[in-house]
Amino acid sequence: MVTLRQLRYLAALAKHGHFGRAAEACAVTQPALSMQIKDLERTLGVKVVERRPGEVMLTDVGREVARRGEDVLAASRDLVDFARHRGGVLTGRLTLGVIPSLAPYLLPRILPVLQKQFPELRLELRETQTKQLVDDVKNGTLDAAMLALPLGEPEIDALKLFDDLFLLAVPANDPRPVEQRIRAGDIDQSRLILLEDGHCLRDQALAFCATAARGGGVGAGGMAFAASSLSTVMQMVASGYGVTLIPQIAADVEQRDQRVKFLRLENPQPGRSIGLAFRKTSPRKADFEALGDVVKECM
Repeated sequence: MVTLRQLRYLAALAKHGHFGRAAEACAVTQPALSMQIKDLERTLGVKVVERRPGEVMLTDVGREVARRGEDVLAASRDLVDFARHRGGVLTGRLTLGVIPSLAPYLLPRILPVLQKQFPELRLELRETQTKQLVDDVKNGTLDAAMLALPLGEPEIDALKLFDDLFLLAVPANDPRPVEQRIRAGDIDQSRLILLEDGHCLRDQALAFCATAARGGGVGAGGMAFAASSLSTVMQMVASGYGVTLIPQIAADVEQRDQRVKFLRLENPQPGRSIGLAFRKTSPRKADFEALGDVVKECM
Protein backbone atom coordinates (compact mmCIF):
# COMPACT_ATOMS: atom_id res chain seq x y z
CA MET A 1 0.00 0.00 0.00
CA VAL A 2 1.18 3.52 -0.78
CA THR A 3 2.27 5.32 2.40
CA LEU A 4 2.10 8.94 3.43
CA ARG A 5 5.88 8.90 3.82
CA GLN A 6 6.30 7.89 0.18
CA LEU A 7 3.95 10.63 -0.96
CA ARG A 8 5.78 13.18 1.20
CA TYR A 9 9.13 12.16 -0.29
CA LEU A 10 7.71 12.32 -3.83
CA ALA A 11 6.36 15.82 -3.11
CA ALA A 12 9.84 16.88 -1.97
CA LEU A 13 11.36 15.47 -5.16
CA ALA A 14 8.79 17.33 -7.25
CA LYS A 15 9.67 20.56 -5.45
CA HIS A 16 13.47 20.29 -5.38
CA GLY A 17 14.24 18.18 -8.47
CA HIS A 18 17.20 16.62 -6.66
CA PHE A 19 17.49 13.59 -4.38
CA GLY A 20 19.97 15.22 -2.02
CA ARG A 21 17.99 18.44 -1.53
CA ALA A 22 14.74 16.51 -1.20
CA ALA A 23 16.30 14.25 1.45
CA GLU A 24 17.61 17.27 3.33
CA ALA A 25 14.17 18.90 3.27
CA CYS A 26 12.64 15.69 4.67
CA ALA A 27 15.40 15.28 7.29
CA VAL A 28 16.36 11.80 6.04
CA THR A 29 19.35 10.31 4.26
CA GLN A 30 19.41 10.24 0.48
CA PRO A 31 19.50 6.39 0.32
CA ALA A 32 16.45 6.21 2.61
CA LEU A 33 14.49 8.59 0.41
CA SER A 34 15.59 6.81 -2.78
CA MET A 35 14.52 3.44 -1.34
CA GLN A 36 11.06 4.75 -0.48
CA ILE A 37 10.63 6.12 -4.01
CA LYS A 38 11.60 2.73 -5.46
CA ASP A 39 9.10 1.03 -3.13
CA LEU A 40 6.45 3.45 -4.37
CA GLU A 41 7.28 2.59 -7.97
CA ARG A 42 7.04 -1.15 -7.21
CA THR A 43 3.67 -0.67 -5.51
CA LEU A 44 2.27 1.37 -8.39
CA GLY A 45 3.91 -0.73 -11.10
CA VAL A 46 5.16 2.35 -12.97
CA LYS A 47 8.15 4.68 -12.97
CA VAL A 48 7.43 7.98 -11.24
CA VAL A 49 10.89 9.52 -11.57
CA GLU A 50 13.46 9.71 -14.35
CA ARG A 51 16.93 9.60 -12.84
CA ARG A 52 19.68 11.68 -14.48
CA PRO A 53 23.20 12.53 -13.33
CA GLY A 54 22.85 15.31 -10.75
CA GLU A 55 19.11 15.77 -11.15
CA VAL A 56 15.79 13.98 -11.23
CA MET A 57 12.64 14.59 -13.26
CA LEU A 58 9.18 13.27 -12.62
CA THR A 59 7.56 11.25 -15.37
CA ASP A 60 4.09 12.19 -16.62
CA VAL A 61 2.63 9.58 -14.28
CA GLY A 62 4.88 10.80 -11.47
CA ARG A 63 3.65 14.37 -11.82
CA GLU A 64 0.03 13.22 -11.61
CA VAL A 65 0.78 10.98 -8.62
CA ALA A 66 2.54 13.89 -6.92
CA ARG A 67 -0.43 16.19 -7.62
CA ARG A 68 -2.93 13.72 -6.22
CA GLY A 69 -0.56 12.93 -3.37
CA GLU A 70 -0.60 16.59 -2.30
CA ASP A 71 -4.36 16.28 -1.79
CA VAL A 72 -3.88 13.15 0.29
CA LEU A 73 -1.18 14.79 2.42
CA ALA A 74 -3.33 17.86 3.00
CA ALA A 75 -6.26 15.67 3.99
CA SER A 76 -4.07 13.74 6.42
CA ARG A 77 -2.94 16.99 8.05
CA ASP A 78 -6.56 18.08 8.36
CA LEU A 79 -7.38 14.77 10.05
CA VAL A 80 -4.61 15.28 12.61
CA ASP A 81 -5.72 18.89 13.17
CA PHE A 82 -9.29 17.72 13.75
CA ALA A 83 -8.17 15.30 16.46
CA ARG A 84 -5.61 17.54 18.15
CA HIS A 85 -7.51 20.80 18.36
CA ARG A 86 -10.90 19.77 19.68
CA GLY A 87 -9.84 20.70 23.21
CA GLY A 88 -9.89 24.46 22.73
CA VAL A 89 -9.54 27.38 20.34
CA LEU A 90 -6.04 28.44 19.26
CA THR A 91 -4.12 25.78 21.11
CA GLY A 92 -1.12 23.80 19.90
CA ARG A 93 0.77 24.43 16.67
CA LEU A 94 -0.52 26.76 13.98
CA THR A 95 1.54 27.62 10.89
CA LEU A 96 0.77 31.06 9.49
CA GLY A 97 2.09 32.78 6.38
CA VAL A 98 2.15 36.56 5.91
CA ILE A 99 3.05 38.68 2.88
CA PRO A 100 6.17 40.89 3.31
CA SER A 101 4.27 44.16 2.90
CA LEU A 102 2.13 43.23 5.90
CA ALA A 103 4.22 41.13 8.30
CA PRO A 104 6.50 43.79 9.87
CA TYR A 105 3.59 46.16 10.43
CA LEU A 106 0.77 43.85 11.55
CA LEU A 107 2.62 41.20 13.56
CA PRO A 108 3.92 43.59 16.27
CA ARG A 109 0.31 44.56 16.92
CA ILE A 110 -1.19 41.09 17.16
CA LEU A 111 1.54 38.83 18.59
CA PRO A 112 1.48 40.25 22.16
CA VAL A 113 -2.31 39.96 22.21
CA LEU A 114 -2.23 36.38 20.94
CA GLN A 115 0.38 35.46 23.52
CA LYS A 116 -1.71 36.92 26.32
CA GLN A 117 -5.11 35.62 25.26
CA PHE A 118 -4.00 32.20 23.95
CA PRO A 119 -0.91 31.13 25.92
CA GLU A 120 -1.19 27.52 24.69
CA LEU A 121 -0.88 28.58 21.04
CA ARG A 122 2.43 27.71 19.36
CA LEU A 123 2.53 30.01 16.35
CA GLU A 124 4.99 29.34 13.53
CA LEU A 125 5.38 32.15 11.00
CA ARG A 126 6.54 32.30 7.41
CA GLU A 127 6.97 35.54 5.47
CA THR A 128 7.00 35.20 1.69
CA GLN A 129 5.18 36.26 -1.48
CA THR A 130 1.54 35.56 -2.27
CA LYS A 131 1.99 32.78 -4.83
CA GLN A 132 4.13 30.69 -2.50
CA LEU A 133 1.76 31.29 0.41
CA VAL A 134 -1.23 30.15 -1.64
CA ASP A 135 0.60 27.01 -2.77
CA ASP A 136 1.64 26.24 0.82
CA VAL A 137 -1.92 26.68 2.10
CA LYS A 138 -3.29 24.42 -0.64
CA ASN A 139 -0.79 21.63 0.00
CA GLY A 140 -1.09 21.86 3.78
CA THR A 141 2.37 23.21 4.55
CA LEU A 142 0.65 26.24 6.05
CA ASP A 143 -2.60 26.25 8.01
CA ALA A 144 -3.48 29.78 6.91
CA ALA A 145 -2.06 32.94 5.38
CA MET A 146 -2.66 36.68 5.72
CA LEU A 147 -2.60 38.35 2.32
CA ALA A 148 -4.44 40.61 -0.08
CA LEU A 149 -7.83 39.49 -1.43
CA PRO A 150 -9.37 38.28 -3.67
CA LEU A 151 -7.44 35.13 -4.51
CA GLY A 152 -9.68 33.38 -7.03
CA GLU A 153 -8.73 29.94 -5.70
CA PRO A 154 -11.67 27.49 -5.52
CA GLU A 155 -9.91 25.33 -2.90
CA ILE A 156 -9.43 28.25 -0.50
CA ASP A 157 -11.81 30.16 1.77
CA ALA A 158 -10.99 33.54 3.25
CA LEU A 159 -12.12 35.84 6.04
CA LYS A 160 -11.89 39.54 5.34
CA LEU A 161 -9.95 41.28 8.11
CA PHE A 162 -9.66 44.97 7.18
CA ASP A 163 -9.26 47.48 4.35
CA ASP A 164 -5.84 49.06 3.87
CA LEU A 165 -5.82 52.34 1.89
CA PHE A 166 -2.84 53.44 -0.22
CA LEU A 167 -0.97 56.71 0.36
CA LEU A 168 1.64 58.44 -1.77
CA ALA A 169 4.95 58.71 0.07
CA VAL A 170 7.10 61.64 -1.06
CA PRO A 171 10.22 63.40 0.28
CA ALA A 172 9.42 65.88 3.05
CA ASN A 173 10.49 68.81 0.84
CA ASP A 174 7.85 68.00 -1.80
CA PRO A 175 5.98 71.30 -2.40
CA ARG A 176 2.51 69.76 -2.32
CA PRO A 177 0.69 70.26 1.01
CA VAL A 178 -0.45 67.21 2.97
CA GLU A 179 -4.06 68.39 2.61
CA GLN A 180 -3.92 68.03 -1.18
CA ARG A 181 -5.59 64.98 -2.73
CA ILE A 182 -3.51 63.36 -5.47
CA ARG A 183 -4.85 61.95 -8.74
CA ALA A 184 -3.22 58.97 -10.44
CA GLY A 185 -2.27 61.24 -13.33
CA ASP A 186 -0.38 63.53 -10.94
CA ILE A 187 2.09 60.79 -10.00
CA ASP A 188 5.39 61.08 -11.86
CA GLN A 189 5.85 57.49 -12.94
CA SER A 190 9.45 58.15 -13.90
CA ARG A 191 10.15 58.58 -10.16
CA LEU A 192 7.95 55.75 -8.93
CA ILE A 193 9.81 53.14 -6.84
CA LEU A 194 8.10 49.82 -6.30
CA LEU A 195 8.69 46.40 -4.83
CA GLU A 196 10.22 43.78 -7.10
CA ASP A 197 8.23 41.36 -9.25
CA GLY A 198 6.18 38.80 -7.34
CA HIS A 199 4.87 41.22 -4.71
CA CYS A 200 1.13 41.79 -5.01
CA LEU A 201 1.58 45.36 -3.77
CA ARG A 202 3.64 46.13 -6.88
CA ASP A 203 0.88 44.91 -9.19
CA GLN A 204 -1.75 46.85 -7.26
CA ALA A 205 0.29 50.05 -7.51
CA LEU A 206 0.89 49.57 -11.22
CA ALA A 207 -2.79 48.93 -11.81
CA PHE A 208 -3.67 52.16 -10.01
CA CYS A 209 -1.18 54.11 -12.09
CA ALA A 210 -2.61 52.52 -15.25
CA THR A 211 0.78 51.43 -16.53
CA ALA A 212 1.31 48.17 -18.36
CA ALA A 213 4.90 47.70 -17.24
CA ARG A 214 5.75 44.44 -15.52
CA GLY A 215 9.49 44.31 -16.07
CA GLY A 216 12.48 45.05 -13.90
CA GLY A 217 11.76 48.78 -13.75
CA VAL A 218 8.53 50.73 -13.64
CA GLY A 219 8.02 51.34 -17.32
CA ALA A 220 9.18 53.48 -20.17
CA GLY A 221 11.30 56.16 -18.57
CA GLY A 222 10.74 54.67 -15.11
CA MET A 223 13.34 54.03 -12.46
CA ALA A 224 15.37 50.85 -13.00
CA PHE A 225 15.08 49.93 -9.34
CA ALA A 226 12.89 47.50 -7.45
CA ALA A 227 13.25 46.53 -3.81
CA SER A 228 12.39 43.43 -1.83
CA SER A 229 11.06 45.32 1.22
CA LEU A 230 9.00 48.43 1.87
CA SER A 231 11.62 49.66 4.35
CA THR A 232 14.19 49.79 1.53
CA VAL A 233 11.74 51.63 -0.72
CA MET A 234 11.05 54.16 2.03
CA GLN A 235 14.77 54.81 2.52
CA MET A 236 15.03 55.61 -1.20
CA VAL A 237 12.09 58.02 -0.91
CA ALA A 238 13.51 59.64 2.25
CA SER A 239 16.79 60.21 0.42
CA GLY A 240 15.01 62.00 -2.41
CA TYR A 241 15.32 59.35 -5.11
CA GLY A 242 11.62 59.04 -5.87
CA VAL A 243 8.10 58.43 -4.61
CA THR A 244 6.08 55.32 -3.83
CA LEU A 245 2.61 54.06 -3.01
CA ILE A 246 2.48 52.62 0.48
CA PRO A 247 -0.37 50.95 2.40
CA GLN A 248 -1.73 52.82 5.41
CA ILE A 249 -0.64 50.10 7.86
CA ALA A 250 2.98 50.59 6.77
CA ALA A 251 2.70 54.38 6.72
CA ASP A 252 1.71 54.34 10.40
CA VAL A 253 5.19 53.00 11.13
CA GLU A 254 7.25 54.63 8.38
CA GLN A 255 5.95 58.16 9.14
CA ARG A 256 8.33 58.27 12.10
CA ASP A 257 11.00 59.20 9.55
CA GLN A 258 10.63 62.98 9.27
CA ARG A 259 12.35 62.98 5.88
CA VAL A 260 9.12 61.73 4.28
CA LYS A 261 5.50 62.79 4.23
CA PHE A 262 2.32 61.12 3.02
CA LEU A 263 -0.30 62.48 0.65
CA ARG A 264 -3.80 61.06 0.38
CA LEU A 265 -5.15 60.00 -2.99
CA GLU A 266 -8.28 61.31 -4.67
CA ASN A 267 -11.59 59.57 -3.94
CA PRO A 268 -12.39 56.79 -4.41
CA GLN A 269 -9.15 56.11 -2.59
CA PRO A 270 -7.41 52.96 -3.82
CA GLY A 271 -6.39 50.27 -1.40
CA ARG A 272 -6.35 46.57 -0.73
CA SER A 273 -8.46 44.16 1.31
CA ILE A 274 -6.49 42.05 3.76
CA GLY A 275 -7.84 38.63 4.61
CA LEU A 276 -7.03 35.32 6.24
CA ALA A 277 -6.95 32.46 3.73
CA PHE A 278 -7.25 28.75 4.56
CA ARG A 279 -8.25 25.46 2.93
CA LYS A 280 -11.98 24.85 2.62
CA THR A 281 -11.45 21.37 4.04
CA SER A 282 -9.59 22.54 7.15
CA PRO A 283 -11.27 21.58 10.45
CA ARG A 284 -9.77 24.63 12.21
CA LYS A 285 -12.25 27.29 11.14
CA ALA A 286 -12.93 28.18 14.78
CA ASP A 287 -9.21 28.90 15.19
CA PHE A 288 -9.15 31.09 12.09
CA GLU A 289 -12.21 33.03 13.21
CA ALA A 290 -10.62 33.64 16.64
CA LEU A 291 -7.39 34.76 14.97
CA GLY A 292 -9.35 37.04 12.67
CA ASP A 293 -11.15 38.58 15.64
CA VAL A 294 -7.79 39.39 17.27
CA VAL A 295 -6.58 41.11 14.10
CA LYS A 296 -9.78 43.14 13.81
CA GLU A 297 -9.54 44.23 17.43
CA CYS A 298 -5.90 45.26 17.03
CA MET A 299 -6.68 47.27 13.91
